[in-house]
Amino acid sequence: MTSNLSNQLSSQQLRSLPKVDLHRHLDCSMRWSTLLEIATALKLDFPQNPQKQQAHFLVTEPMVNLEAVLNKFLIAQKVLASEEILERLAFEACEDAFNDGVRILELRYAPTFISDGHTKLTFEKIHQAFLRGIKRAKIQMPMAVGLICILQRVLTNDRLDAVTKFAIENKSTLLAVDLADNEENAEPKRFAPYFEAARNAGLRVTIHTGEAPNAKAGQWILDAIHILGAERIGHGVQAIHFPEVMKTLIEKNIPLEVCPYSNYLTQAFDNYESHPLKRLIDAGVPVTLNSDDPGMFASTLSDDYLIAHQHQKLSFIDFYKCNETAYKHSFISEAEKSRVWSR
Repeated sequence: MTSNLSNQLSSQQLRSLPKVDLHRHLDCSMRWSTLLEIATALKLDFPQNPQKQQAHFLVTEPMVNLEAVLNKFLIAQKVLASEEILERLAFEACEDAFNDGVRILELRYAPTFISDGHTKLTFEKIHQAFLRGIKRAKIQMPMAVGLICILQRVLTNDRLDAVTKFAIENKSTLLAVDLADNEENAEPKRFAPYFEAARNAGLRVTIHTGEAPNAKAGQWILDAIHILGAERIGHGVQAIHFPEVMKTLIEKNIPLEVCPYSNYLTQAFDNYESHPLKRLIDAGVPVTLNSDDPGMFASTLSDDYLIAHQHQKLSFIDFYKCNETAYKHSFISEAEKSRVWSR
């Protein structure tokens, strides 16, 4: 992305701002050069023309809907083929975030998404590879990093049970559990036992919900809070259409993990100007700014800040408040956060 700002914050100023990113998918954060290198080494079938390569692997233009974007992710999933690759992915994701000003980073991943198609990669091998990469990054860079385990809505009950047990068994190295994928035909009550078990084990909860335009979006957000115990809402931008939902978010102090660029690419809203980011903030809804899938979108968190600045008129003070909200609601321990964050 390029900036043509005058008398406003420049793209470099936005990049240099210290940031908190609470919503970044690790399994969709692979560096573009690394993706091409690994795809070549694995002898995957992909176009050799540079422009066609991006169109093959990445999402850089608006898709028809969220489901179309999720299907695109399955192409990039093929490169997540070994423990060595996953360790490198984790290290480079941290390094790229740090170079973009991020000092507190929560990375989430779905063990089933990675293990599907890679039978040698057990949940434990995946997790340990990520932990090794993060450990190396934290030795080299002053940043706080934590992992969140995603349960996919498309899973059978047996697989949901397996992922939940895995998360609980690894609760010392996981911050929280999440629920992701298309909400259509995914009744929240079905997932309640798994999230209750995770909460009882001490894991925190954030839920992907209320992203795509849908008449049921408001109820989905409320169900995520009341049935699944969500402490944060992933996306949730459709709340703008439901006053009762906004009231609940404000009264319970439950922040939205907003990702403006992602919302545009998935067509949660038609354009940057119609995005409700500023309206949500002005209404008093707790809001954080996040990157979502920077590898798949060929973006950085600073791109989301630039969109918010240029098209939603967010100021330095707005960014400061969003980061303060993110800091307070991060699931990473206060001791670790305060070590890298100057308030």
